[in-house]
Amino acid sequence: MYKPTKTMNGERARNELLSSLGEYRSRYPEEGEVVDRVMEFVSREPGCFERSTAEGHITGSAWVVDPSGERTLLTHHRKLGKWLQLGGHADGDGNVLRVAVTEAREESGIDDYEAVTDDIFDVDVHPIPARGSDAGHLHFDVRYALRAGHTDHVVSGESHDLAWVPIRELERYTTEDSMLRMARKWLELSASQRT
Repeated sequence: MYKPTKTMNGERARNELLSSLGEYRSRYPEEGEVVDRVMEFVSREPGCFERSTAEGHITGSAWVVDPSGERTLLTHHRKLGKWLQLGGHADGDGNVLRVAVTEAREESGIDDYEAVTDDIFDVDVHPIPARGSDAGHLHFDVRYALRAGHTDHVVSGESHDLAWVPIRELERYTTEDSMLRMARKWLELSASQRT
């Protein structure tokens, strides 16, 4: 079970995230453009972990798999109206893995998660449309792979629904490039662990 560590913020948190992003970039050089964009934002924006930063902010997401590693847990997001991975705002916490685990717990009711690795699993930058008094902004999304200890879940107020989706059938739920990229990464990782 994942044990959350203390909240981390400030320059130290930014430097640790930049180091992790650099390691991620070396593993996935083909994603350099998006990783460089996130790194540039984190480098120049002291408030990168704060929701109040107008341009955008760091978010922490979780690619959640079931105990078998064959299915992923998706949320039908209430505000965005589409199937996505679990995740949300850092709200000042620079420990983005901790943010991802916290968001997964809050959005699923599952309290038993194990980080597959402490390494970043995926990175994405996507626009969030204006809604009510919130202006349009960017989510600089840092994603981690988590394995759930069980599949019993509860739908939170942030979702219309939750579903355990066979990873090989993800396209039935979404055609989002970043979602399909995470599925490919997971299948490649699973295959390499079997050999």
